[in-house]
Amino acid sequence: MSMQEVFFWGFIVPAIVALAISYLSTALVIKWGGKLRILDDPKIHAHPKVVHDRTVPRGGGWPIWLALIFGIILFAPGNIKLWGVAAGATILVLTGFLDDRFSEKVSPYTRLLLNGLAALCVIGVGVGIAYITSPWGGVINLSQPQWCFEYANANHCIWILADLFALMWLVFMQNIVGWSSGVDGQLSGFVITAAVTMGLLAMRFGTDISQTQVLILAGLTAGAYAGFLPWNWWPQKIMPGYGGKSIAGFLLGTLAILSAAKVGALLLVLGLPVIDAVLVIIKRLKEGRSPVWGGREHLHHYLLDAKWSKRKIAWFYWGVSVILAIFAWQLKPPFKLFTMAAIALVVCGAILWLKNWSASLKQPDRDNG
Repeated sequence: MSMQEVFFWGFIVPAIVALAISYLSTALVIKWGGKLRILDDPKIHAHPKVVHDRTVPRGGGWPIWLALIFGIILFAPGNIKLWGVAAGATILVLTGFLDDRFSEKVSPYTRLLLNGLAALCVIGVGVGIAYITSPWGGVINLSQPQWCFEYANANHCIWILADLFALMWLVFMQNIVGWSSGVDGQLSGFVITAAVTMGLLAMRFGTDISQTQVLILAGLTAGAYAGFLPWNWWPQKIMPGYGGKSIAGFLLGTLAILSAAKVGALLLVLGLPVIDAVLVIIKRLKEGRSPVWGGREHLHHYLLDAKWSKRKIAWFYWGVSVILAIFAWQLKPPFKLFTMAAIALVVCGAILWLKNWSASLKQPDRDNG
């Protein structure tokens, strides 16, 4: 089978099937939003980070989950690693439903614990980061030390550093990806770009059988969010909710591990949301606040304050992710690091300028000086 045929049957066909399932099931979630009691009314759910101005159902995790489950059944029913991914996604979609149902009343620390449990589902079936490519050349080996034990007449080994790194990576991804989902269509666009990029990078290994699962998962991820996007585009008829946001980061993080540990490539494609999240974490810690409690301090909030439309913000995030995806495809590891550093400087400068610009527009009074 040629590389083109592998890509068609391993990526394109799963993506089309996932798109159809996600598109149709999203329509059902919207229709049943009232009965499921997952409507988000901004008048009731008052929070600084809320930017929508009318009642919209949440629950975007369900269409993504359905597309993933049916896709695995159809295209990789015997792949234990992908079923580990399905188990983790199931935890996240149920967490998301509870969070949507009770208007984000689930504690961020409880969600963080369940993020870790979802990550352990894939780590438990052998998905780990045994090595990472060093930006200065060579690789960093994480396969040692190992803890080996005998169970059911077989020898099993836990790669301590590899599994710990995978755990932190997956929990990190589940959170930072979701933080850049504040406006209509913002999240879906860059998730699709990242999933397609990971699928294309997997093709560099030709017909390597281990990369077939990467193509399938990348196709299902891209297709699921492509099917969700028309309903999430401005004016949005549904929001991703916690389930849709956390599953996005979970799937992309897993793809980076399965795709020959392309962690650096994924970080580059997601450079804008990643840098934004890191800056927010640093800001909250400096102010003595918990980094997991939300607020109105992300880049898309500053852009809204600068009078950018929601559509313009979404297009901006998509465009940047596409440009960075091209860099991820072309650049070698050292240059990817320099590119990330350049992005960090630009984003820092933009946020500082937007922050000062919006502050200068305020009329002086007793409250704002």
